[in-house]
Amino acid sequence: MPATHLEARAEAAGRLDKALATAFPGVSRARFQALIADGAVSVEGIAVTEARRAVRAGDLLSVHLPEAAPAEPEPEAMALSIVHEDQDIIVIDKPPGLVVHPGAGHATGTLVNALIAHCGESLSGIGGVKRPGIVHRLDKDTSGLLVVAKNDPAHKALSEQFAAHGRDGRLQRSYVALVWGVPERRHGTIAAAIDRSTANRQKMAVSRGANAREAVTHYEVLEELGRPAVASLVRCQLETGRTHQIRVHMAHIGHPLLGDPVYGAGFRSSAQKLSGSAKAALKALNRQALHAETLAFEHPRSGKHLAFDSPAPEDFATLLASLRLNLPEK
Repeated sequence: MPATHLEARAEAAGRLDKALATAFPGVSRARFQALIADGAVSVEGIAVTEARRAVRAGDLLSVHLPEAAPAEPEPEAMALSIVHEDQDIIVIDKPPGLVVHPGAGHATGTLVNALIAHCGESLSGIGGVKRPGIVHRLDKDTSGLLVVAKNDPAHKALSEQFAAHGRDGRLQRSYVALVWGVPERRHGTIAAAIDRSTANRQKMAVSRGANAREAVTHYEVLEELGRPAVASLVRCQLETGRTHQIRVHMAHIGHPLLGDPVYGAGFRSSAQKLSGSAKAALKALNRQALHAETLAFEHPRSGKHLAFDSPAPEDFATLLASLRLNLPEK
């Protein structure tokens, strides 16, 4: 996106950053705060560097919106399963094993690297940088549907929907999981706040601490697996979106996900109840049995309701089929 000069009159008295976000709804308030700090905003012709600076109704607000800078992560061409793409968004069916965003230990080979290469100039800038706007993530070893923004207005609109966690009816997300055992209740809601574990900082845990964040998962048992049942196929719908939420919550009620090395380690002996084919399928899975099956949201530009479904990948489907036939070994 080339450099742009924006001008508007403040609609009401208040903070400068709020007045700008109201005047130019296509740009996020956080982006305006950064522009103010960089000296790119003036009020009545005078440069202002404080976002909290008070403005009056009718004040002339001027913004120099610079050209989006090149993305910091390097573009890397790789095959992507693209479910939908337009000028504002791209919906990906993420395979297991793919990291979403560069970070410690994963500087390259991520979905972000791939999207920068795929989208190219159609990325007009998120926060002033030509990069895809990640509004939600899936764990490295969780497969399924993910929507990404290609520009600031789309990023802002999608972020608002995800912040509401579907409570306003615009966003729906559901997952299928294979869990050990059969929950006593066929339908249930797990409302248990989550925080980083004090015993292991690499894990999340149900917590009543001051920093714990509300977490709500609705689950439904779709099928009991095995004769006798050793596992269940469960659908989970998120009302909040905390790190590892489904994995933590299902383990919390005593039914961790099959293959989960972090939250299901105590159930490794349960694999002895599986048939030879089911054991082999679980070993081949080599990850938590979790798949983001459905994703629905309001398009950030048109307002149209979009809904997508993704069949479980082959490793998940193979394990499911083996569990259906599972008979205890004699």
